[in-house]
Amino acid sequence: MVQPRILHSCGLFGMWTYTRKMEKPPMSERQYSRRDFGRFTALAGAALGVAAVGFGPSALARMTSADPATPGAPVKQMSILILGGTGFSGPKMAEYAKSRGHKVTLFNRGKTEKRIGIIEDVDKLFGNRDPDKNAEEGDATTPKGLTQLEGKKFDAIIDTSGFYPRHVKASAELLKDSGYYLFISTISVYKGNGGAADETDELGVVEDTTTENMGAQMERYGPLKVLCEKEVQRVFGDRSAIVRPGFIVGPGDPSDRFTYWPVRASEGGDMLCPGDGTDPVQFIDNRDLAEWCVRMCEKKTPGVFNAIGPDGTEGKKLNVKGLVDACLAASAATGGKKATPVWVPFAFLEEQQVSVGGDLPIIIPSQGEAAGFHRRSNARAVAAGLTYRPVEDTCQATLEWWPKEVARRERVGKQLVEDAKKAGKDAPKLGDPAKLRVGLSREREAEVLKAWREHKG
Repeated sequence: MVQPRILHSCGLFGMWTYTRKMEKPPMSERQYSRRDFGRFTALAGAALGVAAVGFGPSALARMTSADPATPGAPVKQMSILILGGTGFSGPKMAEYAKSRGHKVTLFNRGKTEKRIGIIEDVDKLFGNRDPDKNAEEGDATTPKGLTQLEGKKFDAIIDTSGFYPRHVKASAELLKDSGYYLFISTISVYKGNGGAADETDELGVVEDTTTENMGAQMERYGPLKVLCEKEVQRVFGDRSAIVRPGFIVGPGDPSDRFTYWPVRASEGGDMLCPGDGTDPVQFIDNRDLAEWCVRMCEKKTPGVFNAIGPDGTEGKKLNVKGLVDACLAASAATGGKKATPVWVPFAFLEEQQVSVGGDLPIIIPSQGEAAGFHRRSNARAVAAGLTYRPVEDTCQATLEWWPKEVARRERVGKQLVEDAKKAGKDAPKLGDPAKLRVGLSREREAEVLKAWREHKG
């Protein structure tokens, strides 16, 4: 079985990259081991810290600051600190918070904005989540560690960039006099994914609690997030919330994982789809996540929450067919070509060395030890006010954003080449900015579909 290996890449466009060929034992019956499963799910929710797309004055600034749960209700102005704030979800949080009248401060190294553009009308503090390092590592002229946060307190803190417990401990203790701490974790914290479960499910454990090495297969990513959660809860107690997203998707997604599906649908022709369409799928639109987190800060809602979803129509859970149908609808709405889904059994895809989850991203079969990954309960989050926009909206917005992202990647690539030339260095090897970083190529897809037709006779 060809298994994808997801790495935390800091390459050209900050993408998750896939190693497509790895020797693995046969996986008949789709019995995924914890290690195998971790290869393509380990970084669910981690795209928060990856550079995405820039923006100018947002239309959100024209929105009312009324609480959507209580139309017309005023929102008390707050001071909100976002640790990170320039990745995928951070900018959306900042914009939504500003639209509701809050004063927003970002704390980060000051690097990402060089690629995404300036985030306007926010206070900016610089430094490093690591107390021992400068904003620009090795440059003593840049602010060190958390020094620019010393002596400050905020009504609420949203931590989008905490990955190591030592770093989170330092920020939580320094800011302990602030009102509320919302920590973005991940559903990868759970030890197993064999069945549907809620927030009380057993959590992963890392043997060396001092390690800051994620591991070759990112196997320590989830367990380290567990330790980060504990540091927040230790310091802030019931003044804290732990938010565990699954796959975070929508316009601005730097991973290309979800983007593969609406873009592929818009290209038309026979479209390879895994299984029979009945397998469940859970993800969360970045905008839904960002807006809900800000509202959680307003209410200072404590607890632990699986930030996953969305539900399908008529109260039914979303399945792969529902996702594909939404992609087809989005393609039609944006003038894309008409695609025809061709459903191919998982067993045949395995024979063809097509990795579900990698070559066909987001999708995870509902058998074996991975059966519960897309079946986790979102009841707590929904009860706490999490709402979902239609899946069609997410797909359409992603399609409308994608050409802008291609242009951005091209612009960044040219800038990297120019910077290398000025520095007298070799120009970096750049990929095609219009090519999705994950998913089957059209050529490979055609090969598999041809083999499937021949197999059926």
